[in-house]
Amino acid sequence: MENPIIEVKNLGKKYNINHQQGRYIALRDVLAGIFKNPFQFLKKKTKQIAGIQTTEEYWALKDINFTVNKGEVIGIIGRNGAGKSTLLKILSQITPPTTGEIKIKGRVGSLLEVGTGFHPELTGRENIMLNGAILGMTYKEIAKKFDQIVEFAGIDKFLDTPVKYYSSGMYVRLAFSVAAHMEPDILIIDEVLAVGDAEFQKKCLGKMDEISKKDGKTILFVSHNIEAITRICQRTILLDKGMVMKDGQSQEVANIYLHSEIGITNSKSWPDINKAPGDNIVRLCAVKVKQKNHITDKIEIQLPVEIEMEYEVMESGHILSPNYHFYNEENVCVFVAGDNRKNNNKNNYKKGRHISTAKIPGNLLSEGRLSVGVAISTYNPILVHFYEQGVVSFNVIDNFDGTSARGDYYGIMPGIVRPILQWTNKTISDNI
Repeated sequence: MENPIIEVKNLGKKYNINHQQGRYIALRDVLAGIFKNPFQFLKKKTKQIAGIQTTEEYWALKDINFTVNKGEVIGIIGRNGAGKSTLLKILSQITPPTTGEIKIKGRVGSLLEVGTGFHPELTGRENIMLNGAILGMTYKEIAKKFDQIVEFAGIDKFLDTPVKYYSSGMYVRLAFSVAAHMEPDILIIDEVLAVGDAEFQKKCLGKMDEISKKDGKTILFVSHNIEAITRICQRTILLDKGMVMKDGQSQEVANIYLHSEIGITNSKSWPDINKAPGDNIVRLCAVKVKQKNHITDKIEIQLPVEIEMEYEVMESGHILSPNYHFYNEENVCVFVAGDNRKNNNKNNYKKGRHISTAKIPGNLLSEGRLSVGVAISTYNPILVHFYEQGVVSFNVIDNFDGTSARGDYYGIMPGIVRPILQWTNKTISDNI
């Protein structure tokens, strides 16, 4: 029996969430108390000012058990907040577990949040050398890989620029290139590949495929892109509410995820703009599914449905193209729609908050569940500022009243769309 390269036993991660309660204390009250009797105020009034604090236990992960053999490529999926990133941080030894244990054999290379792993004041060249040293490589080993890293990342013009001046796309290109070329035994990658252009994302997936098959490296890959997961991962782990819901063959696990209520959400928001998907040009704030002006995940097939995306333009002067990607339960792309109006492309988006809404006409979609990926891009050259796969989803329901494309037929109707077409009938002969 093969010895696993990663063993996870009864793993749990608990966070203590503090809740503050108590009346608001105005600045004038604080100053008045200090001037009146400073020592007495500081000694006896601190608790009153602070209010009552309660602590709530939150388990981000609970009773996680699995093993990974050398050379396996494992996908990890689940809705936002399922515990995916927490698991990767523990495996990367960035944060310790609360319960259980992990055993890892070999050198680990991690690519998690944008901004993790590089020193902002150091140049790209210096960070490559630093990361190699942290991974335990000698100067000769780093120098041997240096040109490959720079060429793959495509940042040769900015190699001697401090990385704090890099765009998020440049940052991720270099970070991925370093992680992939430094020959770690285990490569751990979070959803950061969603930052940057589509061509580089494809390049990254190809590199992951290469180092797993050619070099026999082990890869753990978290993504909302189910198509990418099923293409490069032989096995996938589905997390929900901090627990393993399914561990098995990737297509089987993906089907369970897509057909279940796990991940179903008719709206998603990012209250903290600094943590929202995007870059220094535009960031995603919220996405909603609406029908008849109400947020819902149950869509009547005969009526229009609206997908609403709210976003913050951080820098004026760019021609932005909001676009939506619709996938059905079999992970087949139903269609992609972008705001390609001619007058839209002539106007630059001004700095500030914007909402783009796309209306899908009634009697176009087929019955079943659809998930929606949202993105904003610019063209010439093509740059994807963010792409959130499957951020919202909804179920299309036919009430069988005869007004949809199925008419009075009650059987199963195949197809990824179901439009009502314009029909004409003409008699070309009359034998009566």
